[in-house]
Amino acid sequence: MSVPTTSDEIRQTFLDFFHELGHEIVPSSSLVPAGDPTLLFTNAGMNQFKDVFLGLEERPYTRAATAQKCMRVSGKHNDLENVGPSPRHHTFFEMLGNFSFGDYFKEQAIAYAWTLLTEVFKLQKERLWATIYEDDDEAFELWKKHIAEERILRFGKKDNFWEMGDTGPCGPSSEIHYYIGPLEEQRAEGVNSEDDNYVEVWNLVFMQFDRDASGVMTPLPKPSIDTGMGFERITMVMQGVESTYETDIFRPILARIQEVAGHRDAEREAHKVAYRVIADHIRAASFLVADGVVPGNEGRSYVLRLILRRAMRFGKRAGITRPFVHDVAEAVIERYGDHYTELRERRDFILQALGQEEERFQQTLETGLALLDELLDRLAAAEQRVVPGEEAFRLYDTYGFPYDLTRDVAEERGFTVDRSGFDRAMAEQKARARAAQKFDADSWIRTYRDLELPPTVFVGYEYDHLVDEPTQIVALIRDGQRVESVGAGEDVEVILSRTPFYAEGGGQVADTGTIDTEYGRITIGDVRQPRGGLWVHFGTVAEGMVRQGEMARATVDVERRWNTMRNHTATHLLHRALRNVLGEHAEQRGSLVAPDYLRFDFAHLTAVTPQEIDHIQNQVNEHIRADHPVIWRVMPLEEALASGATALFGEKYGGSARVVSIEYEPGPGAYSRELCGGTHVTRTGQIGPFIVTQEGSIASGIRRITALTGEGAESFIQEHLNAWRELATQLGTPTDRLPERVGQLQQQLAQQEKTIKTLERRLAQQQLQALLGQAQHVDGFDLVAAQVEAPSNETLRELSLQLRDRLGSAVVVLGALIGDKPSIVATATPDVVARGVHAGALAREVAQRMGGGGGGRPELAQAGGRDAARLPEALAAVSELVTTMMNAGR
Repeated sequence: MSVPTTSDEIRQTFLDFFHELGHEIVPSSSLVPAGDPTLLFTNAGMNQFKDVFLGLEERPYTRAATAQKCMRVSGKHNDLENVGPSPRHHTFFEMLGNFSFGDYFKEQAIAYAWTLLTEVFKLQKERLWATIYEDDDEAFELWKKHIAEERILRFGKKDNFWEMGDTGPCGPSSEIHYYIGPLEEQRAEGVNSEDDNYVEVWNLVFMQFDRDASGVMTPLPKPSIDTGMGFERITMVMQGVESTYETDIFRPILARIQEVAGHRDAEREAHKVAYRVIADHIRAASFLVADGVVPGNEGRSYVLRLILRRAMRFGKRAGITRPFVHDVAEAVIERYGDHYTELRERRDFILQALGQEEERFQQTLETGLALLDELLDRLAAAEQRVVPGEEAFRLYDTYGFPYDLTRDVAEERGFTVDRSGFDRAMAEQKARARAAQKFDADSWIRTYRDLELPPTVFVGYEYDHLVDEPTQIVALIRDGQRVESVGAGEDVEVILSRTPFYAEGGGQVADTGTIDTEYGRITIGDVRQPRGGLWVHFGTVAEGMVRQGEMARATVDVERRWNTMRNHTATHLLHRALRNVLGEHAEQRGSLVAPDYLRFDFAHLTAVTPQEIDHIQNQVNEHIRADHPVIWRVMPLEEALASGATALFGEKYGGSARVVSIEYEPGPGAYSRELCGGTHVTRTGQIGPFIVTQEGSIASGIRRITALTGEGAESFIQEHLNAWRELATQLGTPTDRLPERVGQLQQQLAQQEKTIKTLERRLAQQQLQALLGQAQHVDGFDLVAAQVEAPSNETLRELSLQLRDRLGSAVVVLGALIGDKPSIVATATPDVVARGVHAGALAREVAQRMGGGGGGRPELAQAGGRDAARLPEALAAVSELVTTMMNAGR
């Protein structure tokens, strides 16, 4: 076997090596972790195997190898500030890994790693170092078979104990480092130091424990192996360069940046940090969008927006004056699209999402700079030269204006920024986010993981089992503890030997119904799965007494189940129709399948037009009328995906999967084919009519459709027909001419409103002449404070401004009763403002005399009160208030 030289060869050689050793090659999972609320992003190769390590899931293999997409934006070496200045740190990266699930352990893991590095990759043995956990003598003895004792170094928990997060699988590790500097300068002290000549290329984790939220570590059912080799770093070593950005992974992307920037080589070198930031961040952004994340203000979407704007900011620093994200993303897709085919498949959506965000950022820059200039003006007026950290964070958090841009602009004007205050506000926000993301069901899940209970046999896919299904009560759980019996009125969690009840999952709500024994009945309101293969029925004893071990009959609410099935099959039809009409990017991002309605979230960057809604709705109904058969099969996951079945965003699948197909009849093929564990009708004709009731945005790049089927749709149609007829009766027109009649009435109304506005302006002009005569000359300017007739605040404001402009140099305060509430508008010309009169403060003082409040700018302000009877008294105080302000300003 020849030594691999290109990055693609290195990745494939790694996978082939372990495949020959009996490892299943498992495709990379999404950057969005499926079914794991403890993680923001997939940050290690083992994430998709977490439940396997915990003993909660079984796979048809005990050895696996992957090239996994990973994302980290904080941690030991991945703070954003390091990306760019550092030659080797990234937000997105690939992790090559081999895994053993209770098969081999330390000895084979170490031997495999040594063989691959020295015999296949042909790395120089005299440059390799191994580190182990300080008290792992077993690893020390095993490494001595391959490497000199003095090259095996012991380190503490910080360096050689691996953990996925605050909770979960963990264990001691052994890292492999490679020295790339002058051979004669090697020394043990350089390993795990700041010396960039020592490159950590592989981490072998000996997975032995599961740590809970309290820090207690429990031995895993089977000790296992989890390894991670940094793809970018091993490529750097194999290609003999000193920076991952010099490898063939990044060279085409950096070349595209130079082309867009129009830089010569010297200019590119001068902006090396900016080039690295742009290349890394747009690579990460392209992969995130391909996996369904779009820029936004929360969670993963916020991180995507953050790194994109950082890339755009560095582009601006490097002198790139035109939009460039689109071009660089194209280079990423070209570079990676052969291996990660989702990039090519979703190319148009990626480029559209990133392009829109670049446009938004230009608007953000304009808004942020204006707000920052206003803030600096206020600070300068107050003779302050430090921008408060809270204000800098507000610009960052609310308007997306980056901290370092705030700092740069501030420094240009002679200000500094309170960085500690900014960091404090950031930490407080992160603490709030962490608190909001805590998984409240964690303790409940652990309760059932620790209980020894047999798996439940689910028979609910077969409709003959939904009523009076024979079963046995295996266990009764109350307050986390097993009990022998429960009586009337008690809440209980029930484990059955077999169940027809569907447990909540995949967006579908749980079944409800009853469990009957000879001496009691339990009403079931919810069903959940704390772990694979175990159904927990939440219920209340309606009558009698129920005991553990009793035989029972389980009955599902069949009518409710049928309505739920109609809606679930309709979501599959809707999903396919959305992708047909809007494009393949319109993938499911969440759903709720209930008996009374369905809700479907999908990726799309713009509002769905009424014409598109009609097209989608018509297509769904067309396939309902076609009465296609709905067929399900269980098959290996890879076979299911190869058949064209859609794997849903955010869902986790094991080694096998249930495929639900809506098939053409007659003729081969399927209209829709999805991986789905839910319950469905047997033919689409059983769904009945399908009606879209609402479409709207729920997050940046995510739209939501709400719809009805069956009886719900029929009732909706009937209600709207009745309303249509009632409206036609009231307007005295046939139903088929109703839109025309409504249009006529709208035109009449618009004309009447125009007439009213004209009359209001005439009334205002008449009052204007009278008010001019009431002006008092005060210390070089005119003052008017009067109550007027005004139908709206807009009219009151217009009259005030007209009066002020006619007077020339003036203070005008007008009040009116609008909707039985007193309103005030205060305005002042600039010369009077310069003498100390502030319209905002004046309006506020006047309003306070009526039990109200308000304010505004120095030249124009508005306020309101509560006590209409005190309006004359409040206006009478204006003259004194103006005098006081002027005296204070002298």
